[in-house]
Amino acid sequence: MNISGSYPIYFTPMPSHFIKGLAPAALAVLVSVTAAAREATQADTLVLSLDSCIAIALDANPTIKVADLEVKRIDLTKKSTIAQLLPNVSFGAQYSRTLAKQTMYMSMDGFGGEGNGSEAETQASGSSNRDNGIKVGLDNSWSLGFNGSLPIIAPQLWATLRLNDEQILASVESARSSRLDMIKEVKNAYYGMMLADDSYRVVRDNYDMALYTAAQYRRRFEIGTASRYDTLRTSVAVKNIEPQLTQAEIAIRQSRLLLAMLMGIDTAPFITPATRLADYEATMYADVLAIDPSIGDNTDLRLLDIQRRQAEQAVKVNKLAFVPTLALTANYNWTSMSNGKLFGAGDRWSPYSSVGLALSVPLFEGGGRYNSVKQSKIQARELDLQRDNLRRSIQMQVDVAMDNIQLNVKQIASSGESVRQAEDAYRIICESFELGTASYLDRRDSELQLTQSRLAYLQAIYNYLTARADLENLLGTAYPSHNTTR
Repeated sequence: MNISGSYPIYFTPMPSHFIKGLAPAALAVLVSVTAAAREATQADTLVLSLDSCIAIALDANPTIKVADLEVKRIDLTKKSTIAQLLPNVSFGAQYSRTLAKQTMYMSMDGFGGEGNGSEAETQASGSSNRDNGIKVGLDNSWSLGFNGSLPIIAPQLWATLRLNDEQILASVESARSSRLDMIKEVKNAYYGMMLADDSYRVVRDNYDMALYTAAQYRRRFEIGTASRYDTLRTSVAVKNIEPQLTQAEIAIRQSRLLLAMLMGIDTAPFITPATRLADYEATMYADVLAIDPSIGDNTDLRLLDIQRRQAEQAVKVNKLAFVPTLALTANYNWTSMSNGKLFGAGDRWSPYSSVGLALSVPLFEGGGRYNSVKQSKIQARELDLQRDNLRRSIQMQVDVAMDNIQLNVKQIASSGESVRQAEDAYRIICESFELGTASYLDRRDSELQLTQSRLAYLQAIYNYLTARADLENLLGTAYPSHNTTR
């Protein structure tokens, strides 16, 4: 996927260690900014859209790089197989030193064998001639030269090339699976960061409400219109919210660290989401209706289909082991033999060469080839059964995911209405509180209900987004759309 284009990213000046931590393509993403955006953001803040985070993660994450290197490794495996179809030329040299020369006996008179002479002549010769023989060979023997071969008929090797093609497809699909998983993890981390940021705002608003109420009661206590008990109670309410505010801040930092880790960068304190969770409600219904629940692009199914084709091709490769092979051979060598020293003046080198054909006909190997064919057929059958089971399992997961998404959509609508009602109720109770017709407990109860409804609304949107991300990963359609709102 090309990520060198322009993405909706706006940032202010960043530290040098962040720039150095990015790959070139990811750096090209980050520099596509506008001057107006530089002035709009706060110092040391990097505002990233979801698509931008995905683009950087796909370029800089080590897991994706490992998957890409695996594709290259499998491609080199195929090239190694192709090399076996090309001429194979080698140079060799051999030297041998004769320690005891071979003795040759001949069956003729005078050599102690059964010749044509009479028995008397043989006995007369005695044992002096019986052990005599001719010493053959020289002390030093050299042989060096070139040898070459070229496959002419190699059906099994040709079938192996097609098997390598399927292996390359399998590695490509595995790399695609890694990308889909990475996209899902980045999405969930990004949604988690948005949930942490928005939840912090809600808790902060609640904290500000409590501060405002405590300040009012403190002023009333100073002029004698409020009791010390009410003043202390409002102050305690402020202190009770402070731990929640701290937890929200910690959640923001942890979500940023997770997202930065997935992106392969070291800028967790500087990442801020470009959107808020509530922005997704506007397109939520259209997105749900646009979901295609077909499972044809599921990466596990596609990988299993490739493995099934690999098993079929393995059957062909094993069957072709019964087919004869033919190769062209050629050699050009020099030989030398001498007595005495290793390199003497009388060394003579004699070249010789030959060209021929080498035919190999497999006859019997103890049933090894036959059993290999049967093993490949059994493996293909196993993959068929596994695919049927996997297809049913994935279809069930898709149906459950669709039900969860529809449930989340209903919860978002219900929570949104609850937030609007809670806001109206809080506005009414504030007016009543200012007029003195409502007590502090009434106002505090309204504040808590408003905070809880807002948090429930944000949680419902987060659940919907993560459920949709999981479904997109399951369907194999999780690649980003590069729009400006996601």
